[in-house]
Amino acid sequence: MKIVIIDYKMGNTQSIQNALSFLGYNTIISHNYDEIEDADALILPGVGAFHQAMHNLQELHLIEPLERHVIKKKKPILGICLGMQILAKSSSEIEITEGLNWIDAKVQQIPSTELSIPHVGWNSIEVRKDNSLFKNISSDTHFYFDHSFHFMARNKDISSTTLYGQEIVASIQKENIFATQFHPEKSQSAGLKLLRNFLNYVEDNRC
Repeated sequence: MKIVIIDYKMGNTQSIQNALSFLGYNTIISHNYDEIEDADALILPGVGAFHQAMHNLQELHLIEPLERHVIKKKKPILGICLGMQILAKSSSEIEITEGLNWIDAKVQQIPSTELSIPHVGWNSIEVRKDNSLFKNISSDTHFYFDHSFHFMARNKDISSTTLYGQEIVASIQKENIFATQFHPEKSQSAGLKLLRNFLNYVEDNRC
């Protein structure tokens, strides 16, 4: 199975590769079109600013090939943290910026509460939608979060939530598109289980 971690200069590719290597999977970190085309699965990571992420994808001419393979050919993809947020229609971070528009959602700053922003640390999730990503992972499992903006999506696409002053979307799933606001690669055994679940889904759905 060929797994490509999309390199669009927004960080944390190596930690994801290390986690998948620990699970016994070989991965490629790349933005090469041919490698994206040959991949069985794509992982879209990211840390940093939404507008910079979209700028980098445009500069690398990655938006059209990613859309062709994910939206048209239904290649499985897992977005992580910023890689989840850019799946939305837009973000209000710094300035209104259009996203990939693969999910009917928008990204806004977490409202100020007595809790500190950014939201950093371990939080339990509530599984809202039964799907392959959470196989043998129960509600109340803890994952590691690090974000100041949150993903506001339609209920039908939300697969899990967490509480941080208010209910926050922790993950989404729409057909072949999976994404998490938390960092599975930093979430110890639970995160490793989730990554394996995603790749089991890929293996089960290979043509």
